[in-house]
Amino acid sequence: MSCKVRLMEDGSLDEEPLTLKEIAYQKLCNNLDIISSCNESGQRTLNTGIVLTNEICDAFLENYQRFHRPLDDRVIHLFNDTGRTSLKIVNLRYSTLSIVGLETLMRHKLFALSMWYCDKITVHSHHLLAHYGDSLRSLELGISSHLLQNAEPNEKEPVDFQLTCPHLRRLVLNGVVMHHRLQFAHLQDLSHLDLTSCVLANFSLEALVMLPNLHTLILFNVWPIANQLHAICCLRRLCTLDISISSSGNGHGTYDLPDQTLEMLMDNLRHLTHLDISGTNLAGNGVATKESTNANTKTEQHFGPTDIPGLASRTQRPLQFLGLYHTAHWACKRHDIPALEVAGDANEQQILTAARYYHDRPVLLTRVLNDLYHLFRFENCKDIHTALDVVLCAMDRHLKFKHMQISGSATLFYIVKGRDRSKFGTLLRNHIIRTLLNGMEMHLTDDTMLRNGYLTLTQFHMPVDVLFEYERLIKILLHGVSKTEQEGFVQRIAIYLLNTLACQVDGRQKLFLGELGVVSTMLTLIKDRLTRSVFDDVMEVAWSTMWNVTDETAINCKRFLDGRGMEYFLKCLNTFPDRDELLRNMMGLLGNVAEVKWLRPKLMTQEFIEVFARLLDSLSDGIEVSYNAAGVLAHIASDGADAWTIKTPTRQHVLERMVAAIERWNIKSERNINYRSFEPILSLVRCYETPQCQHWAVWALANLTQVYPDKYCQLVEQENGIQILTELIEHESPYCEIKRIARLVIEQCDLGMERMVEG
Repeated sequence: MSCKVRLMEDGSLDEEPLTLKEIAYQKLCNNLDIISSCNESGQRTLNTGIVLTNEICDAFLENYQRFHRPLDDRVIHLFNDTGRTSLKIVNLRYSTLSIVGLETLMRHKLFALSMWYCDKITVHSHHLLAHYGDSLRSLELGISSHLLQNAEPNEKEPVDFQLTCPHLRRLVLNGVVMHHRLQFAHLQDLSHLDLTSCVLANFSLEALVMLPNLHTLILFNVWPIANQLHAICCLRRLCTLDISISSSGNGHGTYDLPDQTLEMLMDNLRHLTHLDISGTNLAGNGVATKESTNANTKTEQHFGPTDIPGLASRTQRPLQFLGLYHTAHWACKRHDIPALEVAGDANEQQILTAARYYHDRPVLLTRVLNDLYHLFRFENCKDIHTALDVVLCAMDRHLKFKHMQISGSATLFYIVKGRDRSKFGTLLRNHIIRTLLNGMEMHLTDDTMLRNGYLTLTQFHMPVDVLFEYERLIKILLHGVSKTEQEGFVQRIAIYLLNTLACQVDGRQKLFLGELGVVSTMLTLIKDRLTRSVFDDVMEVAWSTMWNVTDETAINCKRFLDGRGMEYFLKCLNTFPDRDELLRNMMGLLGNVAEVKWLRPKLMTQEFIEVFARLLDSLSDGIEVSYNAAGVLAHIASDGADAWTIKTPTRQHVLERMVAAIERWNIKSERNINYRSFEPILSLVRCYETPQCQHWAVWALANLTQVYPDKYCQLVEQENGIQILTELIEHESPYCEIKRIARLVIEQCDLGMERMVEG
């Protein structure tokens, strides 16, 4: 597992940028029509006249999966013509290919085949090895690739198969039940054998003695193994031996004579450079025992050259690697360990070493990530770039293991937390976010996973850092808002993030939010709390989110009205009359609705107009509620007297109350509002038929340019506001106060322009 995260010269962390060739493959993977056509069922066929070399075909499959594309039978059909395509090395992970797709691949006379988490491959496909396995040099059948085993977890009956791949050099099997008739003698080239979690049953490792080139034997989680030790001792050429266990809680990994057993292995396997005894008691208790002259007694003596008695013969010739992770008596914490590199949990270096070596052992790797999490939370990790790479690699490789995703996401939070975002390059930042979203998407029903992911995402700059995955993130957030336990932490942080995203994106993305059901989801949350008469931050943020997604987005305003939004507005107003923030958010939303001309008739009811008029006198949240109520009424009144279809209150009465409210406001009032465009306000400046509407509009411009000149003076200029205001001043209809305020805006903008020139 190579490290991709790099410590850059400026002290930041990033990943190596894509090469030109990788960019070309990425382009190709995203645009398969360049080289192929697609039939009605989605099956891909290579275009006439195109021939792809082996180098291109192998790299295409690798990169297609790397760039997170689903690899299935339809895509694999590209390689159906072995005369125009050529595959040699195929590594499949999380592919949904079936026996059909697998046969398409194997007809290429593969040199190497690796399959992990390929759930649709069943034992019914194992005959393909007999037909096409002659060319294979490497075969790796990882977790959930049931080519040689039954898919049911509790099914321990062996599948009657033979490895008819005579030229194999490397063989990796995971969880296979080995039957006693299985032959290995013909695999004379075999040098690497990994039987992780396999069930030996009646199979004897003596079958391996006839393999002259075997130098690596992995028996991780194979138990019992004690009765096979003498056979292992006969494999004199072994350089790597792994007899580790993931957990010794069930008695597995416990030997009656640990010191003597390990010593026996060392005496017979003199070429060993890599040894893993994690999870066992083979390291002893750190105290050597020797026979006394009295046959019935033993004496203890502290061991000098090494704290692991069974490795006494290796003190002058230390192992290159020794696995001591979760061994009995905390062997990894001893001082004198005859190995250059140790996997354990005693310190940062041992934990990172364990993570590198155990990258395809998800249960064990989850525990290692837990150790790494505690290291970041309670201590200090110096090698951050290696730790980050280890976590990302683990989460990417084992997406379906929920507890690994939980541990990894918790560790990511502490890696990212508190660090300047500039310390993470764009490529690395994108990788972290994409990995989090993958884990959350896979385990949507787990609150802990969602919580960890949401909390880590809050450490990034929203929405800039997540725009490349905006749509997927919104879907995950909506699930967190709508599906989790009422009033839970996950729901609160999800709606906070959702509101943050809704607040700072453009119209296209607001449309997407509406299409995904953000408005209806928020209304459902509000209805629930009204039913229970509960006011909380979720209700407040729900209204704020709708305020944001309706901004200059008419269809979302319609969705609000169609979803009984006005009914919930009135109920909230009556149920929670003293909640200033709630009232501000609701009126801000209704201000957006009132800006949409074809929706305004839906607001023209006696009940609604009376409420808006009453709120003109509100002192809630400074002038915000009164200001927004006036804005709503100004837009409604701008449609003219004929559009005022109610008898009471009268249009004139409401307009008089609106002007009275405006004249009470302080022009220097600070605001809790954000305008991206003045187009709706400037349209009211042109409403000469109703000067009161103009009064509200020019006051809004004057207030904003007085209090926030740097932002809003420029916006007035950009949207032709100066000319529109000049025309108003020269027009005979507006009364004097309107013209006076309009002059204030023009003067303020002139000053703003002078400040820009001086700057």
